[in-house]
Amino acid sequence: MLFTIDVGNSHTVTGLFDGDKLIGQWRLKSDRERTDDELAIRYHALFSMAKIDKDDIDGIILASVVPSLEAAWLSCINTYFSSSLKSKPFVVSAKSIGHIIKVKIDYPEEVGADRLVNAIAAWERYKQNLIIIDFGTAITFDCVSADCEYLGGTILPGIAISLDALATRTAKLPRIDVTEPPEAIIGKNTVQAMKSGILNGYGSLIDGLSAKIATELCPNEEALKIIATGGMAHLIAPYSKKIEEVDTMLTLHGLHLLYKKI
Repeated sequence: MLFTIDVGNSHTVTGLFDGDKLIGQWRLKSDRERTDDELAIRYHALFSMAKIDKDDIDGIILASVVPSLEAAWLSCINTYFSSSLKSKPFVVSAKSIGHIIKVKIDYPEEVGADRLVNAIAAWERYKQNLIIIDFGTAITFDCVSADCEYLGGTILPGIAISLDALATRTAKLPRIDVTEPPEAIIGKNTVQAMKSGILNGYGSLIDGLSAKIATELCPNEEALKIIATGGMAHLIAPYSKKIEEVDTMLTLHGLHLLYKKI
């Protein structure tokens, strides 16, 4: 079995594949202070609840944007998983997967591993020009050419960051739950106005920025696919006319696909 690990700034999403089938996936908070022993204890419990024997895991692939947690994970793997592995855990970086996707930006080592994994996963599925929008702690737009080249993208504050800023930097605006949609675009009270501003506002932002990127990415109006992923993608997608598909498991499936290619 293959254990896939995606360490993000806010959450760590892990998946377990038996062949091509995803048989388990977990989403936990990314605690930068967590040690290798604490990771082992937590996943031992999760595997036990799912009736999974860790000794059946013979491959591990890791994509991380948090250096301290990457180190903790590698130590955990070396201590608690190494006896059953066929090879060392594979760590995704622009250098380690340069033979699979061309990273055509100024400083390839700066791009997040998860962004490259998403790019590969989406390109393998569609094999055309792509914009991949990842709704995480930050919202990233990643541009991939039809020739499987990672061309760069844009980064902006995520939804949770904006909500926190509104609640902490103002005197009267409360923390709100945006999983319940606003009743109308024009809010009749503070909470409804904030919900509309976040959901309709981000939806319009996504559409406007997607249109500008598309003009630059496909100047001759070549075929282009726009897909979304990340924990909050499903919240904004209904408010966007540009997002064509939402796949919240894109990174895990990308890690699985990538492991088969290395």
